[in-house]
Amino acid sequence: MADTPQPEADANWWRGAVIYQVYPRSFADSNGDGTGDLAGVRSRLPYLAELGVNALWFNPWYPSPMADGGYDVADYRDIDPMFGTLAEAEKLISEALALGIRTIIDIVPNHVSAAHPWFREALAAGPGSPARERFWFRPGRGEHGELPPNNWPSQFGGPAWTRTTNTDGTPGDWFLNLFDSEQPDLNWNHPDVRAEHEDVLRFWFDRGAGGVRIDSAAMVTKDPLLPDLTDDPAAPHPYVDRDDLHDIYRSWRRIADSYPGARILVGEVWMPDAERFARYLRPDEMHTAFNFDFLSCPWEPERLRISIDTTLAAHEPVGAPATWVLCNHDVTRTVTRYGREDTGFDFATKAFGIPTDLAKGTRRARAAALLTLALPGSVYLYQGEELGLPEVEDIPVERLQDPMYLRGGGSDPGRDGCRVPIPWSGTTPPFGFSPAGAAEPWLPQPADWAARTAELQSGDPDSMLALYRSAIGSRAAEPGLGDGPFTWLDTPATVLAFRRTPGFVCAVNLGPDPVALPPHTAVLLASGPLTAEQTLPQDTAVWLRS
Repeated sequence: MADTPQPEADANWWRGAVIYQVYPRSFADSNGDGTGDLAGVRSRLPYLAELGVNALWFNPWYPSPMADGGYDVADYRDIDPMFGTLAEAEKLISEALALGIRTIIDIVPNHVSAAHPWFREALAAGPGSPARERFWFRPGRGEHGELPPNNWPSQFGGPAWTRTTNTDGTPGDWFLNLFDSEQPDLNWNHPDVRAEHEDVLRFWFDRGAGGVRIDSAAMVTKDPLLPDLTDDPAAPHPYVDRDDLHDIYRSWRRIADSYPGARILVGEVWMPDAERFARYLRPDEMHTAFNFDFLSCPWEPERLRISIDTTLAAHEPVGAPATWVLCNHDVTRTVTRYGREDTGFDFATKAFGIPTDLAKGTRRARAAALLTLALPGSVYLYQGEELGLPEVEDIPVERLQDPMYLRGGGSDPGRDGCRVPIPWSGTTPPFGFSPAGAAEPWLPQPADWAARTAELQSGDPDSMLALYRSAIGSRAAEPGLGDGPFTWLDTPATVLAFRRTPGFVCAVNLGPDPVALPPHTAVLLASGPLTAEQTLPQDTAVWLRS
């Protein structure tokens, strides 16, 4: 089909964009089946336009058995029936563009679903067949092949290998799955795999997509010898951050650059080494990558300052803008995390029953919103964060669906708590998520979310939604925000304060005592009330005209 026209905006829109993450299953349900869908998103486009975002990033919307929330993709060129149709996706992309909002779709290059035609063909073809060469099939170790081919662990617990059964019922070869056993890893040494993904990029760019977010971008290629993991820090990792990844993303960048308008590549790159992280952002590779260091950073002034400095320093040599994010579909929601004694995030420390002070967490989340929206670069906003939604931590265990919980032996609560359908209106579930008389939402909503609906907050000037609308609107109107210069101000150790232009300052007080505001001529926006003496209270941020 013909290209959908892109807005005639600055080709560098992505350098300072506010990008809203849509988890389709939990955003808005139009047909009453309890699951969010694309028609629901289309009906809420005016809300997103009023919020002021520049783009929408969609978690996978493809046909999928949903073994891992859609990240087990069975067909990259269609839409799962629970979400709608391909025609609906095309309408959504077009209607959003008409409002000046671009669409970023998720690509999952590391693996496909076990229901993907390639994998079904590989299983049917049997050991040694060409169809199996698109994946990592290997015989097992041990006298009878009863042990996995190597010691690689799955990200979801247990070994990263699953054994097949031959047609005669005997145990067969093993296949690699770094995530769920329903997500077989692809072999990127195979030309079919590369050609297929390049064609998928063109398929969605032809339909007007403004970019792609690349899932698990640093785990895609593997050492073909499949060696065991070792404790030797000098040994190259066999499947993380391999040098051969960069040729793949250079080829993708050439495809993106061949389209009119700025079609961007956004990497999910968990990388502690700042220099190696920056390699993915060289001018001929990805445009941006997620900043997980800042996302997981605790609410502590020194740690935040270090994270900001490290992030900006890593991006500066390659001329790429930083990205800032507080939460996503995998991470404990900000209001909850910031209300805990340990305000950082680590998958290894997730557990049931951690005490949370939601009032404190909300104050900090409001301040963090102004902090992130004032930093140089682009910002990602996970759906429901603008409503101040907390993590739902009392989902009945029989309703939990995340494989992190299911494969973790019940000790890890998983990620369902940040994926609960968001509340739009009304006083009882489903809070406008579904129409009247609908099936119960796929995950249960707390009854006390009646106080957090978008409808209620729209009429409250002191609400989290009002704060986000004001901040995003001011960011768009303020010429020095988004991408651009940044200078720290000399302040007490408990305060983060910086200048973005000669006329704009952001200050955040993370200490226990009120502090004097930096020199200014006007207060533009504050995350909470200032003191009677016009000083900045604890856990409060302010934007100033200076």
